[in-house]
Amino acid sequence: MKIIWLLTLLPAIAYSGWQGQVVGISDGDTLTVLTKQKQQVKVRLVEIDAPEKKQAYGQQAKKTLSALCYKETAIINESGQDKYGRTLARVHCRGLDINAELVKRGMAWAFVKYLTDPNIAALEEQARAQKTGLWADTAPTAPWDFRHLPTATQGRKAH
Repeated sequence: MKIIWLLTLLPAIAYSGWQGQVVGISDGDTLTVLTKQKQQVKVRLVEIDAPEKKQAYGQQAKKTLSALCYKETAIINESGQDKYGRTLARVHCRGLDINAELVKRGMAWAFVKYLTDPNIAALEEQARAQKTGLWADTAPTAPWDFRHLPTATQGRKAH
């Protein structure tokens, strides 16, 4: 347990990215950061996937990200851009690795398809075992599966 906690601190120490103030939260894994040059940059948290807004736990994931980062200074450690033009990054607010913290709190999945940090998978396993957040649900649906469900069923299970 202490080792996992320590591992969540290491990225904050190891990375040195650009900084800005978080001015918007789109959903559980996307936020908007205002740079020192007064430009707004949409940032998608890498290696995780939070529930969609209309999905069970989608609103809780958004509220959790907001509680951790909204109006806070964020350190953005870029790793590229996605097909929507968003900056892909590990994000740190209040000294926390937010990507890891959301998984730890059961507000996001480890996005195995894009996973490079094994700590994220370990945090998901811990959250699953403790039935934390979305793992309290008897059959949580991964966001990548939810996105392929017929539109008529997407609003049915939202909390």
